[in-house]
Amino acid sequence: MVIGAGQAGLSASYHLGRLGIDHLVLDADDGPGGAWQHRWDSLTMDDVHGVADLPDDPAPGRGSERANDVIPQWFADYERTHRLPVLRPVRVGSVRSEGELLVVRAGARSWWTRTLVNATGTWSRPFVPHYRGVGDFGGEQYHTATYPGVDRLRGKRVLVVGGGASAVQFLGEIAPVATTVWVTRREPEWHDGGDRLDGRAVIRRVQDRVRRGLPPASVASVTGLRLRPQEERAAALGAYRRRPMFERIEPTGVRWSDGSFEPVDVIVWATGFRPAVGHLAPLHLTSEHGGVRLLTTGADVQTAVTAAADPRVQLVGYGPSASTIGGNRAGRAAALAVQRYLAEPLEAAG
Repeated sequence: MVIGAGQAGLSASYHLGRLGIDHLVLDADDGPGGAWQHRWDSLTMDDVHGVADLPDDPAPGRGSERANDVIPQWFADYERTHRLPVLRPVRVGSVRSEGELLVVRAGARSWWTRTLVNATGTWSRPFVPHYRGVGDFGGEQYHTATYPGVDRLRGKRVLVVGGGASAVQFLGEIAPVATTVWVTRREPEWHDGGDRLDGRAVIRRVQDRVRRGLPPASVASVTGLRLRPQEERAAALGAYRRRPMFERIEPTGVRWSDGSFEPVDVIVWATGFRPAVGHLAPLHLTSEHGGVRLLTTGADVQTAVTAAADPRVQLVGYGPSASTIGGNRAGRAAALAVQRYLAEPLEAAG
Protein backbone atom coordinates (compact mmCIF):
# COMPACT_ATOMS: atom_id res chain seq x y z
CA MET A 1 0.00 0.00 0.00
CA VAL A 2 1.20 3.50 -0.87
CA ILE A 3 -0.46 6.58 0.60
CA GLY A 4 0.01 9.69 -1.51
CA ALA A 5 0.49 10.23 -5.25
CA GLY A 6 2.91 13.13 -5.32
CA GLN A 7 6.39 12.75 -6.76
CA ALA A 8 7.62 10.40 -4.02
CA GLY A 9 4.48 8.25 -4.14
CA LEU A 10 4.58 7.92 -7.94
CA SER A 11 8.25 6.98 -7.79
CA ALA A 12 7.57 4.34 -5.13
CA SER A 13 4.66 2.92 -7.17
CA TYR A 14 6.78 2.77 -10.32
CA HIS A 15 9.56 0.84 -8.55
CA LEU A 16 7.11 -1.48 -6.79
CA GLY A 17 5.64 -2.30 -10.19
CA ARG A 18 9.09 -2.94 -11.67
CA LEU A 19 9.71 -5.39 -8.83
CA GLY A 20 6.44 -7.19 -9.54
CA ILE A 21 4.88 -6.22 -6.20
CA ASP A 22 1.10 -5.83 -6.26
CA HIS A 23 0.06 -2.63 -4.55
CA LEU A 24 -2.48 0.17 -4.46
CA VAL A 25 -1.86 3.92 -4.26
CA LEU A 26 -4.40 5.90 -2.24
CA ASP A 27 -4.50 9.62 -2.99
CA ALA A 28 -6.56 12.26 -1.18
CA ASP A 29 -6.89 14.65 -4.13
CA ASP A 30 -9.58 14.58 -6.79
CA GLY A 31 -7.01 14.47 -9.59
CA PRO A 32 -3.30 13.94 -10.28
CA GLY A 33 -0.70 16.53 -9.39
CA GLY A 34 0.04 16.17 -5.70
CA ALA A 35 0.65 19.49 -3.98
CA TRP A 36 1.51 21.15 -7.29
CA GLN A 37 -2.14 21.42 -8.28
CA HIS A 38 -2.76 23.65 -5.25
CA ARG A 39 0.03 26.15 -5.82
CA TRP A 40 -0.69 29.74 -6.73
CA ASP A 41 -1.40 30.75 -10.33
CA SER A 42 1.51 33.19 -10.62
CA LEU A 43 4.05 30.43 -9.97
CA THR A 44 5.47 29.60 -13.40
CA MET A 45 7.87 26.89 -14.46
CA ASP A 46 10.56 29.58 -14.54
CA ASP A 47 9.87 30.28 -10.86
CA VAL A 48 10.04 26.78 -9.41
CA HIS A 49 13.26 25.88 -7.64
CA GLY A 50 13.65 22.66 -9.57
CA VAL A 51 11.66 19.54 -10.32
CA ALA A 52 13.48 16.24 -10.62
CA ASP A 53 12.76 13.69 -13.31
CA LEU A 54 10.42 10.83 -12.50
CA PRO A 55 11.81 7.36 -13.18
CA ASP A 56 12.02 6.90 -16.97
CA ASP A 57 10.38 10.27 -17.62
CA PRO A 58 12.17 13.66 -17.74
CA ALA A 59 10.62 16.60 -15.93
CA PRO A 60 9.02 19.42 -17.92
CA GLY A 61 11.37 22.24 -18.84
CA ARG A 62 11.29 25.85 -17.75
CA GLY A 63 8.93 28.36 -19.27
CA SER A 64 6.20 30.89 -18.62
CA GLU A 65 3.45 28.27 -18.23
CA ARG A 66 1.75 27.89 -14.85
CA ALA A 67 3.34 25.20 -12.70
CA ASN A 68 -0.06 24.20 -11.33
CA ASP A 69 -1.06 23.24 -14.89
CA VAL A 70 2.16 21.74 -16.26
CA ILE A 71 3.18 19.43 -13.44
CA PRO A 72 -0.28 17.96 -12.72
CA GLN A 73 -0.59 17.15 -16.43
CA TRP A 74 2.85 15.52 -16.33
CA PHE A 75 1.83 13.45 -13.30
CA ALA A 76 -1.43 12.45 -14.99
CA ASP A 77 0.42 11.32 -18.12
CA TYR A 78 2.88 9.41 -15.97
CA GLU A 79 0.16 7.56 -14.08
CA ARG A 80 -1.50 6.63 -17.36
CA THR A 81 1.68 5.65 -19.23
CA HIS A 82 2.95 3.40 -16.46
CA ARG A 83 -0.50 2.17 -15.45
CA LEU A 84 0.02 3.07 -11.83
CA PRO A 85 -2.80 1.74 -9.60
CA VAL A 86 -3.95 5.06 -8.13
CA LEU A 87 -7.31 5.23 -6.38
CA ARG A 88 -8.77 8.67 -5.60
CA PRO A 89 -10.10 10.55 -3.87
CA VAL A 90 -9.29 8.59 -0.71
CA ARG A 91 -8.41 10.51 2.45
CA VAL A 92 -6.80 8.08 4.88
CA GLY A 93 -7.87 8.67 8.45
CA SER A 94 -5.75 6.12 10.30
CA VAL A 95 -3.34 3.22 9.99
CA ARG A 96 -3.44 0.62 12.75
CA SER A 97 -1.64 -2.61 13.47
CA GLU A 98 -3.60 -5.84 13.76
CA GLY A 99 -1.20 -8.71 14.29
CA GLU A 100 1.21 -8.97 11.36
CA LEU A 101 -0.98 -6.75 9.20
CA LEU A 102 -1.58 -3.02 8.93
CA VAL A 103 -5.15 -1.77 8.54
CA VAL A 104 -5.58 1.40 6.50
CA ARG A 105 -8.91 3.11 7.10
CA ALA A 106 -10.54 5.88 5.11
CA GLY A 107 -14.06 6.57 6.28
CA ALA A 108 -16.09 3.37 5.91
CA ARG A 109 -13.44 1.70 3.74
CA SER A 110 -10.54 -0.42 4.96
CA TRP A 111 -7.54 -2.15 3.38
CA TRP A 112 -5.21 -4.74 4.92
CA THR A 113 -1.55 -4.77 3.95
CA ARG A 114 1.72 -6.26 5.15
CA THR A 115 3.67 -3.12 4.34
CA LEU A 116 3.05 0.58 3.89
CA VAL A 117 4.83 3.32 1.96
CA ASN A 118 3.80 6.71 3.32
CA ALA A 119 4.21 9.55 0.82
CA THR A 120 1.84 12.18 2.16
CA GLY A 121 4.31 15.08 2.12
CA THR A 122 3.61 18.28 4.03
CA TRP A 123 1.26 20.49 1.98
CA SER A 124 -1.84 19.57 3.97
CA ARG A 125 -0.19 20.70 7.23
CA PRO A 126 0.71 24.38 6.90
CA PHE A 127 2.38 25.84 9.98
CA VAL A 128 1.49 29.30 11.29
CA PRO A 129 3.17 30.37 14.54
CA HIS A 130 0.97 31.96 17.18
CA TYR A 131 1.55 35.58 18.04
CA ARG A 132 -0.37 37.71 20.48
CA GLY A 133 -3.21 39.53 18.76
CA VAL A 134 -3.23 37.43 15.59
CA GLY A 135 -7.00 36.99 15.87
CA ASP A 136 -7.54 40.75 16.12
CA PHE A 137 -5.85 41.61 12.83
CA GLY A 138 -8.34 43.33 10.55
CA GLY A 139 -6.56 42.74 7.27
CA GLU A 140 -6.02 39.68 5.13
CA GLN A 141 -3.82 36.75 6.14
CA TYR A 142 -2.45 34.05 3.86
CA HIS A 143 -0.12 31.11 4.25
CA THR A 144 2.03 29.75 1.43
CA ALA A 145 -0.67 27.09 1.02
CA THR A 146 -3.34 29.75 0.41
CA TYR A 147 -1.26 32.47 -1.25
CA PRO A 148 -3.56 34.15 -3.81
CA GLY A 149 -0.91 35.50 -6.19
CA VAL A 150 0.51 38.96 -6.66
CA ASP A 151 -2.52 40.53 -8.37
CA ARG A 152 -4.52 40.34 -5.15
CA LEU A 153 -1.83 42.33 -3.31
CA ARG A 154 -1.15 45.22 -5.68
CA GLY A 155 -0.94 48.60 -3.99
CA LYS A 156 -1.20 47.18 -0.47
CA ARG A 157 1.18 47.12 2.48
CA VAL A 158 2.30 43.52 2.80
CA LEU A 159 4.18 41.90 5.68
CA VAL A 160 6.01 38.69 4.68
CA VAL A 161 6.95 36.44 7.61
CA GLY A 162 9.52 33.68 7.21
CA GLY A 163 13.17 33.11 6.39
CA GLY A 164 13.00 30.48 3.66
CA ALA A 165 12.98 30.30 -0.11
CA SER A 166 9.22 30.88 -0.35
CA ALA A 167 9.50 34.20 1.49
CA VAL A 168 12.27 35.30 -0.87
CA GLN A 169 10.15 34.34 -3.86
CA PHE A 170 7.05 36.11 -2.56
CA LEU A 171 9.02 39.29 -1.93
CA GLY A 172 10.47 39.03 -5.41
CA GLU A 173 7.06 39.27 -7.05
CA ILE A 174 5.25 41.46 -4.51
CA ALA A 175 7.81 44.22 -3.91
CA PRO A 176 7.62 45.71 -7.44
CA VAL A 177 3.84 46.28 -7.09
CA ALA A 178 3.29 46.81 -3.34
CA THR A 179 5.00 48.05 -0.19
CA THR A 180 6.66 45.14 1.61
CA VAL A 181 8.19 44.48 5.01
CA TRP A 182 10.16 41.29 5.67
CA VAL A 183 10.51 39.80 9.15
CA THR A 184 12.33 36.64 10.24
CA ARG A 185 13.22 35.06 13.56
CA ARG A 186 16.89 34.74 12.60
CA GLU A 187 19.19 36.64 10.31
CA PRO A 188 18.85 35.02 6.86
CA GLU A 189 21.82 33.03 5.57
CA TRP A 190 22.60 33.79 1.94
CA HIS A 191 24.41 31.45 -0.40
CA ASP A 192 26.52 33.27 -2.97
CA GLY A 193 26.14 30.58 -5.63
CA GLY A 194 29.78 29.54 -5.46
CA ASP A 195 31.30 26.14 -4.82
CA ARG A 196 31.16 26.26 -1.04
CA LEU A 197 27.73 24.59 -0.78
CA ASP A 198 28.17 20.88 -0.08
CA GLY A 199 24.76 19.43 -0.90
CA ARG A 200 25.56 16.05 0.59
CA ALA A 201 26.66 17.63 3.85
CA VAL A 202 23.46 19.65 3.96
CA ILE A 203 21.34 16.54 3.54
CA ARG A 204 23.34 14.78 6.26
CA ARG A 205 22.40 17.56 8.66
CA VAL A 206 18.74 16.84 7.97
CA GLN A 207 19.30 13.08 8.11
CA ASP A 208 21.00 13.34 11.49
CA ARG A 209 17.83 14.83 12.93
CA VAL A 210 15.61 11.97 11.79
CA ARG A 211 18.19 9.41 12.89
CA ARG A 212 17.83 10.83 16.40
CA GLY A 213 14.04 11.02 16.18
CA LEU A 214 13.87 14.80 16.03
CA PRO A 215 11.29 16.58 13.87
CA PRO A 216 12.87 16.96 10.43
CA ALA A 217 14.05 20.28 9.09
CA SER A 218 13.54 20.83 5.38
CA VAL A 219 16.54 20.45 3.11
CA ALA A 220 15.85 23.94 1.74
CA SER A 221 16.08 25.44 5.22
CA VAL A 222 19.76 24.54 5.55
CA THR A 223 21.06 25.27 2.06
CA GLY A 224 21.04 29.06 2.36
CA LEU A 225 19.08 31.58 0.30
CA ARG A 226 19.83 32.80 -3.21
CA LEU A 227 18.41 35.58 -5.33
CA ARG A 228 17.40 34.61 -8.84
CA PRO A 229 17.41 37.09 -11.74
CA GLN A 230 13.66 37.70 -11.41
CA GLU A 231 14.21 38.84 -7.81
CA GLU A 232 16.89 41.43 -8.51
CA ARG A 233 14.34 44.22 -8.98
CA ALA A 234 12.90 43.52 -5.53
CA ALA A 235 16.42 43.55 -4.10
CA ALA A 236 17.06 46.98 -5.67
CA LEU A 237 13.87 48.21 -4.00
CA GLY A 238 15.18 47.08 -0.60
CA ALA A 239 12.72 44.22 -0.16
CA TYR A 240 15.37 41.97 1.41
CA ARG A 241 16.28 44.30 4.26
CA ARG A 242 15.05 42.07 7.03
CA ARG A 243 13.55 43.16 10.35
CA PRO A 244 13.45 40.99 13.49
CA MET A 245 10.20 39.43 14.60
CA PHE A 246 7.54 41.68 16.04
CA GLU A 247 6.15 41.26 19.54
CA ARG A 248 2.44 41.35 18.77
CA ILE A 249 -0.14 41.85 16.05
CA GLU A 250 -2.66 44.69 16.28
CA PRO A 251 -5.81 45.30 14.20
CA THR A 252 -3.99 47.48 11.66
CA GLY A 253 -0.42 46.24 11.82
CA VAL A 254 2.38 44.85 13.97
CA ARG A 255 4.33 46.26 16.91
CA TRP A 256 7.87 45.52 18.02
CA SER A 257 9.13 45.29 21.60
CA ASP A 258 10.71 48.75 21.33
CA GLY A 259 7.26 50.23 20.67
CA SER A 260 7.74 50.83 16.94
CA PHE A 261 4.71 50.09 14.78
CA GLU A 262 4.27 49.11 11.14
CA PRO A 263 0.83 49.45 9.52
CA VAL A 264 0.05 46.57 7.16
CA ASP A 265 -2.93 45.45 5.11
CA VAL A 266 -1.85 41.85 4.50
CA ILE A 267 0.25 39.26 6.35
CA VAL A 268 1.77 36.46 4.28
CA TRP A 269 2.96 33.59 6.47
CA ALA A 270 5.80 31.88 4.60
CA THR A 271 6.44 29.80 7.68
CA GLY A 272 6.58 26.33 6.24
CA PHE A 273 4.82 23.05 6.75
CA ARG A 274 4.92 20.03 9.02
CA PRO A 275 4.94 16.37 7.90
CA ALA A 276 1.41 15.06 7.30
CA VAL A 277 1.73 11.89 9.36
CA GLY A 278 -1.15 12.22 11.82
CA HIS A 279 -2.88 9.16 10.34
CA LEU A 280 0.12 7.09 11.47
CA ALA A 281 -0.31 8.06 15.14
CA PRO A 282 -1.88 4.69 16.14
CA LEU A 283 1.40 3.00 15.16
CA HIS A 284 3.36 5.01 17.75
CA LEU A 285 6.25 5.75 15.40
CA THR A 286 7.07 9.12 16.92
CA SER A 287 10.02 9.29 19.31
CA GLU A 288 10.12 11.20 22.56
CA HIS A 289 11.73 14.03 20.61
CA GLY A 290 8.69 14.53 18.37
CA GLY A 291 9.90 13.02 15.10
CA VAL A 292 9.88 9.61 13.42
CA ARG A 293 13.29 7.97 13.76
CA LEU A 294 14.46 6.36 10.52
CA LEU A 295 16.93 3.53 10.14
CA THR A 296 20.07 4.69 8.36
CA THR A 297 22.14 2.27 6.31
CA GLY A 298 24.43 2.86 3.36
CA ALA A 299 26.10 6.01 2.10
CA ASP A 300 23.09 7.67 0.45
CA VAL A 301 21.34 9.46 3.29
CA GLN A 302 18.29 10.14 1.11
CA THR A 303 17.48 6.43 1.14
CA ALA A 304 16.78 6.39 4.89
CA VAL A 305 13.10 5.47 4.74
CA THR A 306 12.34 2.66 7.21
CA ALA A 307 10.65 3.60 10.48
CA ALA A 308 12.81 2.35 13.33
CA ALA A 309 9.74 1.60 15.47
CA ASP A 310 8.04 -0.50 12.77
CA PRO A 311 9.99 -1.81 9.75
CA ARG A 312 6.72 -2.45 7.90
CA VAL A 313 6.44 1.31 7.36
CA GLN A 314 8.54 3.25 4.85
CA LEU A 315 8.41 7.05 4.81
CA VAL A 316 9.29 8.79 1.55
CA GLY A 317 9.38 12.53 1.14
CA TYR A 318 10.16 12.78 4.86
CA GLY A 319 13.29 14.29 6.38
CA PRO A 320 16.31 13.76 4.13
CA SER A 321 14.11 12.78 1.18
CA ALA A 322 11.85 15.85 1.38
CA SER A 323 12.75 17.13 -2.09
CA THR A 324 11.88 16.00 -5.60
CA ILE A 325 15.28 14.36 -6.10
CA GLY A 326 15.21 12.86 -2.63
CA GLY A 327 11.66 11.62 -3.16
CA ASN A 328 12.73 9.65 -6.22
CA ARG A 329 15.69 8.05 -4.46
CA ALA A 330 13.52 7.30 -1.45
CA GLY A 331 10.81 5.81 -3.69
CA ARG A 332 13.24 3.24 -5.05
CA ALA A 333 14.67 2.59 -1.56
CA ALA A 334 11.17 2.06 -0.16
CA ALA A 335 10.28 -0.40 -2.92
CA LEU A 336 13.44 -2.39 -2.22
CA ALA A 337 12.71 -2.33 1.53
CA VAL A 338 9.21 -3.65 0.84
CA GLN A 339 10.67 -6.41 -1.33
CA ARG A 340 13.06 -7.45 1.42
CA TYR A 341 10.33 -7.42 4.05
CA LEU A 342 7.93 -9.46 1.93
CA ALA A 343 10.66 -12.05 1.34
CA GLU A 344 10.60 -12.89 5.04
CA PRO A 345 8.20 -15.53 6.36
CA LEU A 346 5.05 -13.89 7.68
CA GLU A 347 5.59 -14.98 11.27
CA ALA A 348 9.23 -13.88 11.24
CA ALA A 349 8.36 -10.49 9.72
CA GLY A 350 5.80 -9.87 12.40
